[in-house]
Parts: sequence; structure tokens; C-alpha cells
Amino acid sequence: MLLPVISGLVVSIDAFFIGLSLGLQKKCKFLYLATINAFLFFLCMLGFFFAEKISIPFEPDLIVGFSFITLGSWTVLQFFIFDANKPRKKTTLVLVGIVMSCEAMLITMGITFIFLPDATIIIPITVALAHFGYSALSFFMSRIKFMRRIPPAINHIISGLALITYGLFALFL
Repeated sequence: MLLPVISGLVVSIDAFFIGLSLGLQKKCKFLYLATINAFLFFLCMLGFFFAEKISIPFEPDLIVGFSFITLGSWTVLQFFIFDANKPRKKTTLVLVGIVMSCEAMLITMGITFIFLPDATIIIPITVALAHFGYSALSFFMSRIKFMRRIPPAINHIISGLALITYGLFALFL
């Protein structure tokens, strides 16, 4: 019971960097982050119930690993594709929210697959609350004058590398 909760807390740490990245955008409001996390909670629950019902004939770590490596690569490349000096548009915030929510759903499914016989509803709740807590904390931290000096590229790169690292752990550990 304790290991799924710890897993949900640890693998949700990338939400810290997403919240930081959104908080550094002047036009981004906390309401946007709260909306993203409400959608994320729904997808976590959906992922939990979906993972509980399906059985796959191969190792679920492959799906989780490659998904996170893909999401992490997309996060890093996103900064270089979009002009980093422009403020994010609402459509970009929606894309970040969708990616963050799908990533949380994959986390929930991965943890559920790993702890399948002992999987409980606490897994998606922990993942969703950890995402909200980390992203809200870093969002408000980013409003501090010192944090405003951090270049947005660092947030994208760290967040993407965190996802890639989790994907590699899922594949090789």
C-alpha cells in the first residue's frame, strides 16, 4: 500500500517544472492550472479503471517507458519549436494541459500495472493530488521576483528530462 503512494509522489515531480513554466508566463492565471489539474484528475481515474480491466500480452513497462520518453522528448522539443520569447497563447496552455494530463494517466496506468493485485483507488488520487500540489507550489514560487529571472528553456528541458528519465527507469529497472 505504501509503495504505490510513494511511486505516485515520486513520478509526479515533473509537475513541479510544468507549474514553474506556466507560472513564469505573465498572462497565465492559477485558474488555468486548476482547470488542467481537474481534467488531470479525471484522466487519472479513467486510467486506473482502464488499466484494471485490460490485460496485455507483453510487458506494460514497454508502453509506459516509450510513452514517457516520447512525452519527454516532445516537452524538450516544444520549446525549440515555439518561439521562446513570445508569451504562450491559450492554445499552447491547452496543449500543455492535455500532455500533462495524458502523462498523469500513463503514470496511473503504469503504477496500476506494476501493483496490479494490490492496486487501489489511492493510486490515481495520489498521482492527481501530487501533480496538483507540485504544480501549484511551483506556480506560486515562480511569482517571486528571484524566480522570474529563470529562462523558460531550463524549465522545459528539466521537465522533459525528468519524463525521459522516468521512461528509461520503466524500461530498464
